[in-house]
Amino acid sequence: MTGKIIKGIAGFYYVHDGKSRLYECKAKGVFRNKKIKPLVGDDVEFSVLDEEELTGNIDRILPRKNALVRPAAANVDQAMVVFSITHPAPNLNLLDRFLVMMERQQVPVVICFNKVDLCEGDLMEQYGQIYRQAGYEVEFISTVDKRGLDRVRERLQGKTTVLAGPSGVGKSSLTNELHPDAAMETGDISRKIERGKHTTRHSQLFHIGEDTFMMDTPGFSSMYVEDLEAGELKEYFPEFAAFEEGCKFLGCVHVGEKVCGVKEALSQGKLARSRYDNYLLMYQELKNKRRY
Repeated sequence: MTGKIIKGIAGFYYVHDGKSRLYECKAKGVFRNKKIKPLVGDDVEFSVLDEEELTGNIDRILPRKNALVRPAAANVDQAMVVFSITHPAPNLNLLDRFLVMMERQQVPVVICFNKVDLCEGDLMEQYGQIYRQAGYEVEFISTVDKRGLDRVRERLQGKTTVLAGPSGVGKSSLTNELHPDAAMETGDISRKIERGKHTTRHSQLFHIGEDTFMMDTPGFSSMYVEDLEAGELKEYFPEFAAFEEGCKFLGCVHVGEKVCGVKEALSQGKLARSRYDNYLLMYQELKNKRRY
């Protein structure tokens, strides 16, 4: 049989058969010998050991479309990152770090600002301009008055989506709106492995429609850009590319150079100040790291 791993914990992998059944499986020793670790999102071939108990063995991991490092997942089509627009105000530095990570892994991102029912003033216009200008899709939603949820559902249709964001932004509420059985399914798995108090530390994939999966991931409060040269960072700020022809030097990093198309665009309001400032912070972190 074939199926998709929707959760992995304590050496068990929970495989959805694409219809209605969830099998608790162990991975064969051959994977350990080859140093291959099954990932949430993997499509697999598995053998059923007990149809009544819904247990089995994973025999083969089918070819992956991609494999993300953080969060660890396979066959992802897009990421949807959720931040509250207010209460608390979004940490744009944290958001920009997440975007860099997804750019590096070539995963398209939809940015979701939640709690617009509490929003005052022109915050939606402000944040929308910053990130649409950078080339990202932006949605404004409320899980309280259900605003924008239909558009989110449309964006998920037919795709495997990683849902990510810091704690306290309403990510769990969004998961429950999009898939009301999510809490119940998590509870079922928790009872099986008797480790319920630990399950929120792990990613879980929910089957929410035909060919449609959504992965809920643990909330994050920090994110470090690693294994990257400072000079490469500019490649992961896609809005810079349109202005680089105005740079005097090939390989300009848009920091200290006097003649720089990106800095000129910034002075003219064509680039968001918050994005550029966060770029500088990350650039300096990476540059300083190379000294030690």
